[in-house]
Amino acid sequence: MGSVRTLPAAGPWPEILSGMRQALPIVLGYVPVGFAYGVLALKAGLPAIPAALMSMIVFAGSAQFIAVGLLAVGAPALTVILTTFVVNLRHLLMSAAMAPHLRQWSRPGVAWFCFQLTDETFALHATRFARGPMSRAETLAVNATAQTAWVGGSILGILCGGLIGDVKPLGLDFALPAMFLALLAGQLGSRPRIATALAAACFSLLFLTLGWGPWGVIAACVLGATFGSGVESWTRS
Repeated sequence: MGSVRTLPAAGPWPEILSGMRQALPIVLGYVPVGFAYGVLALKAGLPAIPAALMSMIVFAGSAQFIAVGLLAVGAPALTVILTTFVVNLRHLLMSAAMAPHLRQWSRPGVAWFCFQLTDETFALHATRFARGPMSRAETLAVNATAQTAWVGGSILGILCGGLIGDVKPLGLDFALPAMFLALLAGQLGSRPRIATALAAACFSLLFLTLGWGPWGVIAACVLGATFGSGVESWTRS
């Protein structure tokens, strides 16, 4: 009898490719918005290399747009740092929500995951983890694909910045909210989740009208989640 050949193990590549496919909706939003950031950063006087490094190291869309705007008006470095810190405080809530799913991860793995966590990848991971434990390779592939799209869009915008007068007529700023709404729609599978989304949206609009700024986003998240938790408890009773 001839020897039986065993196929080589596929390794992590199937999981990596799966993570990349799941991140495609995020890619479609990050590339145009990253492009807009690159154009605005260049027009604000930020050199090309620091502008690109900001997308690689900071990787926070709203914070980067705010930082570029503050730098354009000559704001001191401390003001830029404190403002972007407040804007990104919502990441404390997102990280706390993800923490139970990362208990088996090593500290370097958790640190890398948190570094690449954004609003959009959080929404996607919340849906993924709700289905059960997910592999690290697939999870990190989602994050890496999203950041690659953001950095790529930023670099493209930096390279083309001199050819575009104003990005507002292009409507690129609508790509990110549209993509986020698409991700949100995939999570509205129960009454408590629908109630949470509606409550958070109403609170966000209210606090925006009151001029609360970034603090309004955090407050809306907390109040929306509290309301959704109450609805869930009520429907179970």
